[in-house]
Amino acid sequence: MSLPTPILDRPIRFALVGCGRISKNHIEAIQAHQGRAELVAVCDHKPEHLAAAQALTGAPGFVSLDALLASDCAPDVVVLATPSGLHPQQAMQVAAAGIHVLSEKPMATKFDEGMAMVRACRDAGVKLFVVKQNRLNATVQRVKQAIEQGRFGRIYLSTVNVFWTRPQSYYDAAPWRGRWDLDGGAFMNQASHYVDLLDWLVGPVDSVHAYTATLARDIEAEDTGVMSVRLRHGGLGSINVTMLTFPQNLEGSITILGEKGTVKIGGTAVNKIEHWQFAEPHPDDEAVQKASYETGSVYGFGHPLYYDNVIKTLRGEASAQVDGYEGLRSLEILIAAYRSARDGQRVGLPLVF
Repeated sequence: MSLPTPILDRPIRFALVGCGRISKNHIEAIQAHQGRAELVAVCDHKPEHLAAAQALTGAPGFVSLDALLASDCAPDVVVLATPSGLHPQQAMQVAAAGIHVLSEKPMATKFDEGMAMVRACRDAGVKLFVVKQNRLNATVQRVKQAIEQGRFGRIYLSTVNVFWTRPQSYYDAAPWRGRWDLDGGAFMNQASHYVDLLDWLVGPVDSVHAYTATLARDIEAEDTGVMSVRLRHGGLGSINVTMLTFPQNLEGSITILGEKGTVKIGGTAVNKIEHWQFAEPHPDDEAVQKASYETGSVYGFGHPLYYDNVIKTLRGEASAQVDGYEGLRSLEILIAAYRSARDGQRVGLPLVF
């Protein structure tokens, strides 16, 4: 199969499908690369969301993906910021039209559907990008660098905490939220990026044992969960998640405890390096505190950096940092956790069907 022809003589053309909560981050990220990227269409079945996106961007609007694909707007990439359970079918439809796909997290709510997305894009000869913007946070990049430099020595224990709050009104505002088929719960939706960070930084994951509970929200899926993991290199890890923190978001953190180093990235969304200590000093240590930043958003500021890689990939200047295959890794862990919680047993990876 021939590789896609690099796009060098014009900006990359993006169409955004889904104009809800996360759409502003995508719009701002595309605008940040003016001259290299342009938004050529927006799409949403809700008139108020579509009207707001059109007013913000000036891009033509469409009420359905079918209408967008039948138009002459000719996007190079369709961005899927729709409910997670819709991503697989939409991605396959976009791929069949010969257009690249950029999917928000999680790429799917079922592992077999995630694999179907990857196969469809592969067979159509188009790229599948999966958004994992938290990897690009300056704080996380510092930790990744320290791991690659071997500064921790053997890593013994890694712990992720996502202590946020989502009131009942959040779920009621969009009926798909908290549904098994379209969204999943606290693990699948809110903690998806953090599951990815654990696997990316200290994985791969060997096995999972999880408990989930729906303690206070009127939803199908869980509002609280705990997950224990054994890592392939022998270390252990845990992920603790709740959307019931009083009275507001408290912490989105990862702590890594190693033979020769201890680090914690905290804040509400891994935005602050709260502890950084190693047995051996390194010139990078002086710049560590500069990596911390303030944010009022749990999404962070990684979307423009993620789009930079997408643009460079389609221009033939880089390889995709997070493609469909990479996106499947965290989805597999999430599905393993749900199976474990359902069946009351440890689930090993890779999943066997």
